[in-house]
Amino acid sequence: MTATEREQGRVQGRRTDVDAAFQGSATYRSLGEQELSPAEEKFEKGRRTVGLFLAPVVTIIFALVPIDLPRDQHLLAAVLLGVIVLWITEPVPIPIGGLIGVGAIVVLGVVPADDALAPFGSTTVFTFIGAFILAAAMLKHGVARRFAMFILSLKWVGASTARVIIAFGFITAVLSAFVSNTATVAMLLPTAIGILSVIAKLLQDKELVQPDFDPLRLRVGVALMLMLAYGAGVGGLLTPVGSPPNLIGRGLIEEATGERIGFLDWMLMALPICALMFVALTVVLLLLNKPEIKRIEGVHEYVQQERAELGPFSGAERNTLIAFGVTVALWIFPGVIALTAGTESDLYTTISDRLDEGIVAVLGASLLFLLPTEWKSREFTLNWSDAARIDWGTILLFGTGIIFGSLLASTGLAETIGQASADGLGLTSTLAITVFAVILAIIISETTSNTASAAVVVPIIIPVAVAAGINPFVPALAATFAASFGFMLPVSTPQNAIVYGSGVVPITKMIRSGISFDVLGALLIVLLLPVLVDLVLGSVG
Repeated sequence: MTATEREQGRVQGRRTDVDAAFQGSATYRSLGEQELSPAEEKFEKGRRTVGLFLAPVVTIIFALVPIDLPRDQHLLAAVLLGVIVLWITEPVPIPIGGLIGVGAIVVLGVVPADDALAPFGSTTVFTFIGAFILAAAMLKHGVARRFAMFILSLKWVGASTARVIIAFGFITAVLSAFVSNTATVAMLLPTAIGILSVIAKLLQDKELVQPDFDPLRLRVGVALMLMLAYGAGVGGLLTPVGSPPNLIGRGLIEEATGERIGFLDWMLMALPICALMFVALTVVLLLLNKPEIKRIEGVHEYVQQERAELGPFSGAERNTLIAFGVTVALWIFPGVIALTAGTESDLYTTISDRLDEGIVAVLGASLLFLLPTEWKSREFTLNWSDAARIDWGTILLFGTGIIFGSLLASTGLAETIGQASADGLGLTSTLAITVFAVILAIIISETTSNTASAAVVVPIIIPVAVAAGINPFVPALAATFAASFGFMLPVSTPQNAIVYGSGVVPITKMIRSGISFDVLGALLIVLLLPVLVDLVLGSVG
């Protein structure tokens, strides 16, 4: 669906077609494709104009400043700074900003083209593709709407927008403790969009918004989508198998210190931090993105009417649920093996390697093109034209983020930054090194994936602590936890990129909320983790 088609579908007779507004990719819209107030339009024009000139100026100046760095690290840093400016100010669509940066590092000779583009084949990219195709089927055939109606029909939840957001975040956090954050957000995103479309229609029917309002710019939508992304990040910290950084950090800590963190020990240390962070998420998100209405009046009658109109499950809905169920079951299965056989068992290693989440995602999505809805005419659950409309821009964006994360590690720039900072700050105590570890992990996770952050920062922190005569256990574990707390940018984590791909969350609002959670997460880790390590593991810390 083109931008013009989407706009024509969104506004019919100057009354918004809510369902059409949520169809197709609406992430990277030009100013003419959005409903903006004069003040908002002035701000957006200024932001994008500044970025258009600031990005190349920042890159050139930093590249010319004499710094005692190897040439490849110096140029990579200059280009990455320019790309970050492009991502924040959006003078060009964000995926294009990333592609410009990738092109620049090759043209400047930082690395050959093949080396630069190799990380784009990451399994996470294929997880995006498969998950987005599954989400397209759930939206097309109304499965997401059924899930949304079920959640809204719950007595405790349905009447309050705040409760809807809290309940959805809690479900996300619990699931992501055992299923990968990316998979959790991918499978719940269609339901979140379904809930948002219901709320948008209620606002429209009750004339609480303008007839031609833009449902992609509702504050309640920002709160719901960010709760989905951030709730997964918090919940993923709860267990060792909840997120890749956990396994990476735990393995590196065991190798360096000889201390193994058991599954239950990990949960006991992580649970208070996760619980307090979830409370903080709820309070801050609802304050910064106050929903347009506190109570969804008449929701019970509305839900009953909508459920009646949906009728019984269609063949296409059943096929979508089969594909979705198979995918989720295969995503969960390695975690079940980890709980029963342990993460060090040969069985777990074999199962997790073969049931890679990216491969599972594309295989599950492929079922949608194999399960027929009308065999005689060879009609299947999805057509390729449906798949072609997924948000390829977000896939490109995260692919470029992976590339920069890989280059930070391979060129040694991340290690250079870490060592120079540690030496310059003269870190000599456990507290100081822990604070440094948390800040460095969060900063790096903002511009790369959380997995890359853990893989880069933990190996830096361990020798820094050892050189200072400090047990590296607490600082390294703090870096591992902090790697999951990058909340500011779409490229910070896959789940950020997925919800950004919904088109509901402007990057300025993600940055504003993300800064708050970065600070809160850092404080919770620094203040609580040493105490929790001492309580759970005794003298290890």
